[in-house]
Amino acid sequence: MTHQNPPSPDVKLSVITPLYNAGEMFDKFMTSLLDQTLKEIEIIIVNDGSTDGSDIRAQHYADSYHNIRVIHQQNGGVSRARNAGMAIAQGRYVTFPDADDTLYPKLYQTLMEMAEKDNLDVAQCNAERYFLGSQRIKTLIPIDRLSSTEILDGPTWLHKALSTKRYLHVVWLGIYRHDLIKQCGLSFEPGLHHQDIPWTTELMFNAARVRYTQEVLYRYYIHDQSISNRTRTGIKNVEYQRHYIRIAQLLENINQRYCTKIKMYPEFRIQVTHEALSICHSIRREPDPVARQMMLNDIFSSGTHKRMMRNARGVRQWYQLLLWLRRIYVWRKR
Repeated sequence: MTHQNPPSPDVKLSVITPLYNAGEMFDKFMTSLLDQTLKEIEIIIVNDGSTDGSDIRAQHYADSYHNIRVIHQQNGGVSRARNAGMAIAQGRYVTFPDADDTLYPKLYQTLMEMAEKDNLDVAQCNAERYFLGSQRIKTLIPIDRLSSTEILDGPTWLHKALSTKRYLHVVWLGIYRHDLIKQCGLSFEPGLHHQDIPWTTELMFNAARVRYTQEVLYRYYIHDQSISNRTRTGIKNVEYQRHYIRIAQLLENINQRYCTKIKMYPEFRIQVTHEALSICHSIRREPDPVARQMMLNDIFSSGTHKRMMRNARGVRQWYQLLLWLRRIYVWRKR
């Protein structure tokens, strides 16, 4: 069921937020969203089957503010939620903040001013990590690694960002031209964790005008319950690592489809091997021998070992890869 509040007649930005059991953080997020200095926005909250009362609070916001709409759907994951929001979005640009983070008041005004001034396909900013346990704050991309840029084409920007080794493929870092997304036929793959990685990669391969500001405008909260930071062992770890196998496959496929259309920087291939190597690290940490063997079988049956070799670039990554290949072949024979 969709709450049918009409959006503003001139929507600059559609803010699409998947919502699933965000708890007390949801109200903090909504406060930061409603405090945005950019007012020409529509807010689309996609309640993905919340069971903690977040759905009721979301509906209350929609009943109270003319520019907020809520989609209620059965739990299907963040990708389906984002796709559902995209299907009704009316803004010239779209963005995808998480419902358990907070935004600086000038986040969207800053990015929209950049986008409008330079006719950008993508405008991105810096962010900060906030560790809930220690209350420590850490800048996401250190300024000494990446400072504000001029206008770049998407592949050049992505090459520059990946070279820092601190860039995260997260959709909440920026705003994206809605028409470009539709032209590319881009959607988020249902059921895939970290689907931001292939989505942002393909979008950047199609973007002609991108700018980045080093200004920190988004706060990303690190807590134990987040998908990225949850500790997994056994079959849950096996299932989770299969997402990285799929991501490596998708990235290689994207590179192959665009290799004759754009400049294929080494970082784009390095990224494939980097994502796959994370599975090897997980095997070493896994205490369950049955789960370890299952992950090893997945690597070989999916051809991930060969995929890493096809895409490794540079002496350092090749050195790391050869060490890990030796280990996984030894482990496989045990």
